[in-house]
Amino acid sequence: MLASSYPFLDIFWTMCIFFLWVAWFMLLFRVIGDVFRRHDIGGGLKTVWLLFVLFLPFLGVFVYLIAQSKGMAERQMETVQASKQEFDSYVQSVAANGPAEEIDKAKKLLDGGTITQSEFDAIKVKALAA
Repeated sequence: MLASSYPFLDIFWTMCIFFLWVAWFMLLFRVIGDVFRRHDIGGGLKTVWLLFVLFLPFLGVFVYLIAQSKGMAERQMETVQASKQEFDSYVQSVAANGPAEEIDKAKKLLDGGTITQSEFDAIKVKALAA
């Protein structure tokens, strides 16, 4: 019933419009986010950009993209590199706990009298099995 009153091309056109609408909002929020993330301009210039983008959205976004595209790309790359470096340092800190380090910690506990020889042997077997 719905198909007879809503042809395929109308559905396709509606999907295209919806896709462009979502893409537009993604672009708008990316520009607004970039304006807020910037450290090279002050609050006054940020306010001017935001007012320009909010009151003349199409013109404001396109002018910002043309004028600031290189800076946007550089700021995005800095953010990605910082995230990657943070992730790498986290992985290295977690991966540093290898079998040798676990056995060494267990040996110190054994020498300190905190654990027994059988507990040390169990920890050693578990560490070497992993």
